[in-house]
Amino acid sequence: MQFKDYRNIHQMLGETVERKPGQTAFRWFLEQGQTVSVTWEEFYAQVKKVSKSLMALDVKKDDKVSILSYTNYRWVLADMGIAAAGAVTVGIYQSNLAKDCKYVINHSDSVLIFAEDEQQLKKLLEIRKDIPNIRKIVLFKGSCDGDEGIVTFEQFLNLGKDVSDEDFYQRVNEVSPQDVAGIVYTSGTTGLPKGAMLTHDNVTFTAQTVRECGEFREGDEVFVFLPLAHVFARTCVYTGMLVGAATVFNRNMTTLMEDLKAAGPHWLVSVPRIFEKIYSKVMSGAEAKGGMALKIFRWACEVGEKVSDCKLARQPIPLCTRLQYQVADRLVFCKIREAFGGRLRWCISGAAPLNSAIAKFFHAAGIVILEGIGMTENMSFSNVNRADNYRIGWVGLPGPGIEQKLAEDGEIMFRGRNVMKGYYKMPEETAKTVTSDGWLLTGDIGEIDAENFLRVTGRKKDLIITAGGKNIAPSHIEGVIATSKYISQVCVIGDRRKYLSALVTPDPDTLKDYARENGIAFQSLDDLIKDERIIKRIESDISEKNKEFASYESIKKVTVVPEFTIENGFMTPTLKLKKNIITDRYKAEIEAMYSD
Repeated sequence: MQFKDYRNIHQMLGETVERKPGQTAFRWFLEQGQTVSVTWEEFYAQVKKVSKSLMALDVKKDDKVSILSYTNYRWVLADMGIAAAGAVTVGIYQSNLAKDCKYVINHSDSVLIFAEDEQQLKKLLEIRKDIPNIRKIVLFKGSCDGDEGIVTFEQFLNLGKDVSDEDFYQRVNEVSPQDVAGIVYTSGTTGLPKGAMLTHDNVTFTAQTVRECGEFREGDEVFVFLPLAHVFARTCVYTGMLVGAATVFNRNMTTLMEDLKAAGPHWLVSVPRIFEKIYSKVMSGAEAKGGMALKIFRWACEVGEKVSDCKLARQPIPLCTRLQYQVADRLVFCKIREAFGGRLRWCISGAAPLNSAIAKFFHAAGIVILEGIGMTENMSFSNVNRADNYRIGWVGLPGPGIEQKLAEDGEIMFRGRNVMKGYYKMPEETAKTVTSDGWLLTGDIGEIDAENFLRVTGRKKDLIITAGGKNIAPSHIEGVIATSKYISQVCVIGDRRKYLSALVTPDPDTLKDYARENGIAFQSLDDLIKDERIIKRIESDISEKNKEFASYESIKKVTVVPEFTIENGFMTPTLKLKKNIITDRYKAEIEAMYSD
């Protein structure tokens, strides 16, 4: 394909504004559940105001501006205003502790910060003396009267009223393709976070290559709930901006499913954890009904699987099966699609492997989940399955303009205009990650078939080598075990050990239901995970799942532990397990599983 060489992100936005001035650009939910929206023309007018106010605060080209907030409309507005002014957006996860915020703010040399609300402001006030370069804190919501260093968003927008359009456009025209648009810090599963410098060309190129991989239609709406501090969600927003799709934001994670159903998007991006939770809820709900309802559900799943197999094999669906599926759809599957708003054509799952059984279930229900892959260092995009050419368990073909190959040891490598400029102030780390001829080393291992489809088989660092010399990629095993309705998360152990074991966290709702049904008294979830009857129930489920593995891949011992969360430090903000921290915390429990 022919790529357009945009000068900067502002030019890409400007084209959409000219093409669709009066169409909806962004929509979001208020606390009561109603939605408000802005058109592309209105959005652009606000972007100009943000840029002018930054200029009035003497934010210069290449200055760094942090955003500490959950995903929302003002996050995107600030980001685009920063980009237009030639400054650099530095996203900070709203779940970060104050000390982690301090590291990112200081390491990035940020001079100004947008904060979501008074809760986030509290973190900044805690470290205020330690972030001396911050000239001003701008609150998206709330206020802090009597503090000259803090302004509301409305006050901020008024600061640039005397900056002329001429000065604004002069600044915009100074921004070139290779200028850095954002520094995105890795979520830090191991070691200190590294700041990937992503340029304007990285952004505009990636939006174009993603556009060629997707099925985008006039009037589309996309639902975004993942953290904008990570580039996965931002790439989705930038692509929506290029194609002119309206982006809809949810209120928060507690209202996610309610907002998703009300929004009724045509496409969305997610991480496997969300699909896993929905799958678990559907399965446990069906079993809770029992009787005829459960029989109908299981029959529908069998019919759906036959239809799914035919579609995946590109074979015609027999007439009898088609008729059965119409009934199954009316009784079961349409309700699952309604939970996604009823208009969903496809969704993308990335950031971690999606269990094939879960992908197959949703496929049978008429929800196409296209797995893809990317990393912070390449705008979170290199490969994705296509709506008309996909395989379950594979991450698809590379996007146009992106090269892929395998190193001698099987490590996956990519090259293209989406690869970062480097890590901010970390030249040695950059040299370890990007070769002199531009190949990005991913740390993933995989295989590429004759049709150029890519399958990821594991992480080099996560690869388990047992005492018997067997090489095992734990992600597949963890995905299968996690399909148990009683299990939420799985961390497989076994490097240089005689067999595999696992730390698992329970699914709170299904476990409590099981306890009530079986007369097991409890006051809290902590009581249940120590109860021998509960442990045996979970062990029994794992024994059943073990039938899918070779003997050396099966889980021999298990310990049930409390949930891994962002708050307790065991998960990254992108919902990946921090395995080194988990194994260190549960060292004694792990050793007990190998004591004999």
